[in-house]
Amino acid sequence: MSIDYSLYLISDRSILQGRDLLAAVEASLKGGTTLVQLREKDISSREFYNLAIELKQLLQSYNIPLIINDRLDIALAVDAEGLHIGQDDLPIETARKILGPGKILGYSVSNVEEALYGEGHGADYLGAGSVYPTGSKSDAGNPIGLQELTKIRQSVSIPIVGIGGIGINNIAEVKKTGVDGVSVISAILGSQDIEGASRNLINLWRGQ
Repeated sequence: MSIDYSLYLISDRSILQGRDLLAAVEASLKGGTTLVQLREKDISSREFYNLAIELKQLLQSYNIPLIINDRLDIALAVDAEGLHIGQDDLPIETARKILGPGKILGYSVSNVEEALYGEGHGADYLGAGSVYPTGSKSDAGNPIGLQELTKIRQSVSIPIVGIGGIGINNIAEVKKTGVDGVSVISAILGSQDIEGASRNLINLWRGQ
């Protein structure tokens, strides 16, 4: 399965204000979302597992990979295509070893040092940010800005997605750094027209 990082949706049911997550994800796929990560911090393991199973089935019908955030056990249990971990999760070397060579492993970074470490220890791609201030992730830290994002891009050869505060007003600026895509949460899930929001973002990314 080839990976297109252009428009990478990360789930957050709290932003949906009661709307159904699977319906929202499908609307975003119709609009042009190219990759999906299941990131749900406040549900039980059983709920997370069941949601992952349902989401994987949906994504398979669109030939889109499922990435699981943080939960290596869930990623293995549902045979997801990949796992994404951050600086405070399992060590990347351990995650890579357990996950095996055939799965996608993403790694969150905020500077060149972390990026080089991730590339050297098994990451397939990097999530770099937070690029701009964001309300979606309470643990995002201070924004790194476009200059640091550019430095990270120039320091490694694996794909990079910019994350944090990215939307229609700044996606073109992020693309100029040379990254391979953008990760978004509220720019899609916070919209009343999820399919339309996704279409606008992917069209801007592709320069259409």
